[in-house]
Amino acid sequence: MSAKNLQELLDQKGNTVELLRDSQIGAYIYPVVPAEFTNFRREVKSWQNTAVLFDQSHHMFNTYVRGADALKLLTDTGINSTANFPVNSAKQFVPVSPEGGVIGDGILFRLAEEEFVFVGRAPVANWLMFHGSKGYDVELENDPRSPSRPYGKQVTRSVWRFQIQGPRAWDVIEKLNGGPVEQLKFFRMSTMNIAGHEVRTLRHGMAGAPGLEIWGPYETYDQTREAILEAGSEFGIEPCGSRAYSSNTLESGWIPSPLPAVYTSEGLREYREWLPADGYEATNALAGSYVSDSIEDYYQNPWELGYGGFVKFDHDFIGRDALEAVDKESQRRKVTLEWNAEDVAKLLASPVDKNGPGYQFFDLPNANYGSSSFDRVEDADGSLLGLSMFTGYSSNERVALSLATVDPSVPHGAEVRVIWGEPDGGSKKTTVEPHEQFSVRAIVSPAPYTAMARESYQPGWRTGS
Repeated sequence: MSAKNLQELLDQKGNTVELLRDSQIGAYIYPVVPAEFTNFRREVKSWQNTAVLFDQSHHMFNTYVRGADALKLLTDTGINSTANFPVNSAKQFVPVSPEGGVIGDGILFRLAEEEFVFVGRAPVANWLMFHGSKGYDVELENDPRSPSRPYGKQVTRSVWRFQIQGPRAWDVIEKLNGGPVEQLKFFRMSTMNIAGHEVRTLRHGMAGAPGLEIWGPYETYDQTREAILEAGSEFGIEPCGSRAYSSNTLESGWIPSPLPAVYTSEGLREYREWLPADGYEATNALAGSYVSDSIEDYYQNPWELGYGGFVKFDHDFIGRDALEAVDKESQRRKVTLEWNAEDVAKLLASPVDKNGPGYQFFDLPNANYGSSSFDRVEDADGSLLGLSMFTGYSSNERVALSLATVDPSVPHGAEVRVIWGEPDGGSKKTTVEPHEQFSVRAIVSPAPYTAMARESYQPGWRTGS
């Protein structure tokens, strides 16, 4: 009998690690937006050299929380302090499980006194929808991400969402507005004019230089996009395709898809019974050379992902007791690993080396072959030092990089090994073919890796220490 919810599926399968490592979901897709407009190298270089238009309209959930208890729900479920959260501001929002494992993260916008929207991936959207139904005076509306494969069918969202970023971004923004636009503090919101429409703005800086995230009604999508590209043409703006988009995080230091820590806690049984048997948590594909018998070994706490500064004990929240008991100094820390060029060349040459070993395919610029990646980071003796969790290639830096969390004893500049590929010839995922593992040399480097990002980002989780 087919499972009706996630809990029944876990009970039937017995081994959660095997279930997720053999997921048949296929490759992660950034939906609707074309893979490339020119080529991914040119598009990547635009966010450091000129200006870029990121189209974020389709790959994230918009979860609206409205009502008298809206702030209370978000305070009860997030590690973040809400003591200072004015209207027209935003926060990076991070909920954790009762045991302190990260569920996910995303951006939380305060649109009005009693209205918020969370923008991010499915695990946090699901978490908010479930807990918001438990006695809070709130109205919840979930606008899921667009289908990965729409097959030509019409796709609509509640809003379009763009970002204009790069060193010439503000020139584009002020030309669109027809005059000066105030450079607000980071993560503060306002409005501007585009093509005769007032749109909402968030002061952002994914590419280091001042930029804006903007959004408005989806029916004005085409008109707005065309106006941005026309205004930005003299400043060298490039529309960014889905292929280039994902490599931005390698430079900026954000680990996008930690495994949601929801599979084991007895206190979350009701939640697992609420989650569907075919949803994100049930089909999320685990990938990589790190294999454990326990799914709990894949959970990450906020410090391991660089979110320790967000943890504030000025309020009660789910997981507070567990986080208060954490020895912060002993936790792994987030770093960037710079992969050795000679070793990467061997990986890239493998598909055309008829007589050599076959390695797990290394795609460009996004080399990940699962939803949540966990590759072993080892010392020269094979001892585990940490986990590499997002891998790819930066056209700006001309280097292969991965974002990792490593033991605090591992200094910047140390050489480590990343084990690329899965053991025993690989799992049953559709993105995997039989292969051999390969030990890649890598240098432990700061996160963010890009100097511009480290030196110019708002102080916080992305800046170097």
